[in-house]
Amino acid sequence: MPSANASRKSQEKPREIMDAAEDYAKERYGICSMIQSQEKPDRVLVWVKDLTVQKADEVVWVRGRVHTSRAKGKQCFLVLRQQQFNVQALVAVGDHASKQMVKFAANINKESIVDVEGVVRKVNQKIGSCTQQDVELHVQKIYVISLAEPRLPLQLDDAIRPEIEGEEEGRATVNQDTRLDNRVIDLRTSTSQAVFRLQSGICHLFRETLINKGFVEIQTPKIISAASEGGANVFTVSYFKNNAYLAQSPQLYKQMCICADFEKVFCIGPVFRAEDSNTHRHLTEFVGLDIEMAFNYHYHEVMEEIADTLVQIFKGLQESTPNEKLLGRLVKEKYDTDFYILDKYPLAVRPFYTMPDPRNPKQSNSYDMFMRGEEILSGAQRIHDPQLLTERALHHGIDLEKIKAYIDSFRFGAPPHAGGGIGLERVTMLFLGLHNVRQTSMFPRDPKRLTP
Repeated sequence: MPSANASRKSQEKPREIMDAAEDYAKERYGICSMIQSQEKPDRVLVWVKDLTVQKADEVVWVRGRVHTSRAKGKQCFLVLRQQQFNVQALVAVGDHASKQMVKFAANINKESIVDVEGVVRKVNQKIGSCTQQDVELHVQKIYVISLAEPRLPLQLDDAIRPEIEGEEEGRATVNQDTRLDNRVIDLRTSTSQAVFRLQSGICHLFRETLINKGFVEIQTPKIISAASEGGANVFTVSYFKNNAYLAQSPQLYKQMCICADFEKVFCIGPVFRAEDSNTHRHLTEFVGLDIEMAFNYHYHEVMEEIADTLVQIFKGLQESTPNEKLLGRLVKEKYDTDFYILDKYPLAVRPFYTMPDPRNPKQSNSYDMFMRGEEILSGAQRIHDPQLLTERALHHGIDLEKIKAYIDSFRFGAPPHAGGGIGLERVTMLFLGLHNVRQTSMFPRDPKRLTP
């Protein structure tokens, strides 16, 4: 005959079964199967930046990353992040959420991507830690779309904190190599999101300003037969049975387009410099914003056009929409406090295609533009006479056969012209007052870094 204890145990259900029976919200949370385009639900996902008091009391679906989570009794507070915007979400035991659902939400790994259904609620006190300060999301459903690994290589809040400032406060920071080794995570920070959105704005304003000035955008070869700038700072690549070079600039092709009567051209693209420099402002690959245009009688016509273009870009960057105020907080000084031009550089330090000064053979018709004391553009009048161009190429030890097509471009009539090249990453760095150009290169390349 079974004992009383055995009889009592036989009447009890295992705890996990009881918990499952009590979990009235089990269909409202969980880890989704991998999205392989199996179905297309009739669901509209609202952007986090659009969660405002105007949506108060609406039921919405939001996709975001779990930035932080904090369990407190029968509720869990999540911060959901989407790009540079975030919102507080509350999962609390009630009609829609069971205690198991709260526990599930509290244990979702940071940086996991989740789909959340919730009611937008206006808050009485602003939520200072979020960009969406006037509302929070009361969660009714939460599903993990992509589960992040539990250990992050760096904490995003630490990566946002400047190294110097962090050291002074005694708070954790992330050094530059760790950031760059884990660049995909580092790029998720609100600071990086802001930096590269501003950089996108520079490209947009550069393109928009020049198109409005009558320029034509061109694309030029990056694999070339001769060093475009001369000298040894070029990367040699195998090209079938011969060698070729990665372009140090689009210079030769910009000029050929001027010879082809395009009058005003610009291009945005990668340029390569094999300089063994490990300074705060040098990269072996960067984005060049290049301009070339014909002029009437004096190269200052071009110099003034380029200067005006830069000023228009800086003015455009100063006008931030309400959603871009974060960018404004990164700008430490106004652009116009330290922007100037130096003219008439020594001919010996300029490329072979630079026009000599007619009054002083040791000088050239060349100029550099500076911002915060550092060069952001190098430019000049170019030689448009094939005989003088040939002489200068020989003087620099350049194999004429390798640039024959370039020199031949000037044999059938070429207008006087000038231009310049801007380093996108350097402009971004100086505009924001950052201390290293690697912070403004999405995946920087230097003599010691070829990954990621």
